[in-house]
Amino acid sequence: MSAATGRTALLELRDVVREYPVKTLTFRRSTERIHAVSGVSFQVEPGETYGLVGESGCGKSTTARLAVGMEKPTTGAVIFDGGDLASTRGGERRRQRRELQMVFQDPYSSLDPKMNVADLIAEPLVVQRIGRRKQRHTQVERLLGEVGLPAVAARRYPHELSGGQRQRVAIARALALRPRLIVADEPVSALDVSVRAQILNLMADLQEEHGLSYLMVAHDLAIVRHVSHRVGVMYLGKLVETGSTDDVIARPAHPYTAKLLSAVPEADPHRERAKERQRGVDETPSAIRPPSGCRFRTRCPLAQEICAEIEPAMQRFGDGQQAACHFPLRPALPETSAEIAPRMGEV
Repeated sequence: MSAATGRTALLELRDVVREYPVKTLTFRRSTERIHAVSGVSFQVEPGETYGLVGESGCGKSTTARLAVGMEKPTTGAVIFDGGDLASTRGGERRRQRRELQMVFQDPYSSLDPKMNVADLIAEPLVVQRIGRRKQRHTQVERLLGEVGLPAVAARRYPHELSGGQRQRVAIARALALRPRLIVADEPVSALDVSVRAQILNLMADLQEEHGLSYLMVAHDLAIVRHVSHRVGVMYLGKLVETGSTDDVIARPAHPYTAKLLSAVPEADPHRERAKERQRGVDETPSAIRPPSGCRFRTRCPLAQEICAEIEPAMQRFGDGQQAACHFPLRPALPETSAEIAPRMGEV
């Protein structure tokens, strides 16, 4: 149940952790681990788009793979439609696979080059044993029309299509099983700028037509602003801010969110050059040995001694907006007695 709306969440990540052992060149067992995702929790509600944004290496693509069950969390749970993805088996697992699909970043590498478009789109129907050959052919024609491709595209192969056309095929393939949720991992980052808006508008139209939910992974806040209802900002495996897209972008509370917003290119070249000088150059710490306390403190202009000692807890900054920072960009809302009571009981 979503605390913000009182509605039952379609997808829920509960304190999810994903770590990988570090491999060494000498093949000796290493005690070090890559902390890819560290205690991430959020919900995606029916019919909404939840944007997950952050720099490369922040863990957002790993979170996407966890959300569709491609990987199992080290600890925590991924709940889809009331069932834990890690524990379901048999018919329930097959049903989940039908209702939960993924669109990858690079459509060329995610589509089998030896299969034509008709076979690529029909493959999920074959795997799930849905319909006969003629029925699947009719379904492929309908899906091609829905994603804006002509019927003749069915006989073509991926290398004969443009990048935008290949991504339309990938979307049609994801739609074949009539899913309720699509996880889109950087779906337009490999496309030309002129094509990105077309694909995003197509996804928005399909969402309205089919009542889809999206988990949209992106590194560009401009894309998230265009398509998402709510957004979560990730840094080095953790969610540092979350809330409605309008609130987070218009009134960011976390310094890292403000940093991401400052990285959005300006149309005015003079203002863009001034922003580049102000940003300077800094490096993201290693996910093997993340900083103590607040993980952003080594790059934060507001960091003080407490940031290295204590990890900041999430605070409320508006209706559904939260951020984890000791020195936020604006005052947090006061806690109510109902919020304080559970903490007092835990001490």
